[in-house]
Amino acid sequence: MPGVTFDKFFQGDARLCLMQSIRAALLEDGPDLTSNAVFSPEDMRTAAIVAKEDSLLAGLPILNLVLEETAAFERGSWRVANMAADGDFVRCGACVARITGSAPLLLRAERVILNFICRLSGIANLTRKYVQALQGTGVGLLDTRKTAPGLRYPDKYAVLVGGGLNHRKNLAELLMLKDNHIEAAGGITLAVERLRSFYPSGPGIEVECRSPEEALESAACGVQRIMLDNMSRDMIHSTLDLLPKSVEVEISGGVDLANIRELAALGGKRKADFISVGRITHSALVADFSMKIGALAAVS
Repeated sequence: MPGVTFDKFFQGDARLCLMQSIRAALLEDGPDLTSNAVFSPEDMRTAAIVAKEDSLLAGLPILNLVLEETAAFERGSWRVANMAADGDFVRCGACVARITGSAPLLLRAERVILNFICRLSGIANLTRKYVQALQGTGVGLLDTRKTAPGLRYPDKYAVLVGGGLNHRKNLAELLMLKDNHIEAAGGITLAVERLRSFYPSGPGIEVECRSPEEALESAACGVQRIMLDNMSRDMIHSTLDLLPKSVEVEISGGVDLANIRELAALGGKRKADFISVGRITHSALVADFSMKIGALAAVS
């Protein structure tokens, strides 16, 4: 994941939203009555986070953040030793991190830690498959805002770990005209004019287009990017050749692993710049990781 680090990504709103997600997850679990009865805070144990299948790894730094937040509820200390890093491909059976700490603290944090790592690693795995399908085409893979509620930033971080690119992370990063905006404004040209009047030095503009005519009108407005939304292959092919190379073009709608490479090859004089895929975040299977907790000397 060249140029991507956890700390660089999770700044500002991204960091705030991540911490809110962690706190909400711990709140959902409530107090761990079972562990508090079986163990004392002085009962120190060693835990190993283990891959149960071959997988890309994503979200490991969240481990420490979850433990820090858990410490607000459970007394105890901990120490983490990472054996791998985000972006690594780990084999089944590999230990990716070891934690030494208070048993109630580890057990309260266990499921929250695993939920994040398993989900984000699963998104990274699926993203990597789509990136590999596009290899050599020159077309970039974009995610969408079809993410789990409350997990927008972690999901999009996992896409980067898998080698994909982020579309807008929130509604302020890019001005995007969709059909509802266009109809309310009275057309594409009027909608673009309204945006530029309201945001004279604002973000770039993307227009969602459903026909070659809409794409040509958007290009004439000098927008940054045109989305060819749910068009047929023939329509995409013919529309691409009508558009200047100065305008970025994104293909979206109905994309899967079986057709993405074919879509990337459409066009004669020019190809698409990006293909966006909602499936990489809303339909990724979680990766399988577990946490094994034993006696203090059980894992060395």
